[in-house]
Amino acid sequence: MTMTTDGTDAAARPMFIAERRFLGIAASSWPGIIAPITIGLLALVGWEVLVSVRQIPHYILPGPILVGKTLIADWGTLSASLWITLRITAAALIAAVVIGVGLAILFTQSKWLEMSLFPYAVVLQVTPIVAIAPLIIIWVGDINLSLLVCAWIVAFFPILSNTILGLNSADHNLVDLFRLYGASRWQTLSYLRLPAALPYFLGGLKISGGLALIGAVVAEFVAGTGGNASGLAYRILESSYNLKIARMFAALFLISGTGIAIFLVTSWISHHLLHRWHESAIKREG
Repeated sequence: MTMTTDGTDAAARPMFIAERRFLGIAASSWPGIIAPITIGLLALVGWEVLVSVRQIPHYILPGPILVGKTLIADWGTLSASLWITLRITAAALIAAVVIGVGLAILFTQSKWLEMSLFPYAVVLQVTPIVAIAPLIIIWVGDINLSLLVCAWIVAFFPILSNTILGLNSADHNLVDLFRLYGASRWQTLSYLRLPAALPYFLGGLKISGGLALIGAVVAEFVAGTGGNASGLAYRILESSYNLKIARMFAALFLISGTGIAIFLVTSWISHHLLHRWHESAIKREG
């Protein structure tokens, strides 16, 4: 038996070996980064080869090289439209979080309130935004506020439903223990229900982030806004009308890239908040 200087068995001690890192990223994480990048590059190369070999006209299907050149050449206009779409998306997501979490807390504190109002939230969710967007634009009047409302409607329900599920998923034994020790509703909510609901809320946040972007783009399509204060959806419509298909693809890539960025940011937030204690985020050896 090998003994350490403090008299304990060295074999009984857990051994922690620092994982190798490259560019600040753990070695085990690189396959998950390299694999999708490789697939994406192969898809782009295949796309470019197909367009060149088949000699497809650029007004039908431009190659990725032409799309990249167009993105650089029209960056001034496209970046301004991207900022407008991002602003609407961010505002809608923040509103969805504030209102969704607030209502979820109210619903879990009053079952009568939940039974009375939650069905209307379901109705709002299952109603196609394309069908009611024209009415919202007419009723609200202000175009930016109308786009915000449309995006909020799409992003709101996952936050609400997931947070309600999380608040109701607190261990009932612990709830009884809190009640036994005379904890108030606020104490039970703060120290038990909200921590229990955090993983569910973060799951809803990742869903709502993409939905807020989709809602903003769909609302822009319906509104058909023009001029300087126009988002990426209008740039897609404008490009299709003028047969500037490369520019349309550039705008599509910006929308897709924005959606990926939103998912990565929300995933990072989820991991940062959960990786120390929740089973879904704890890294396991082997």
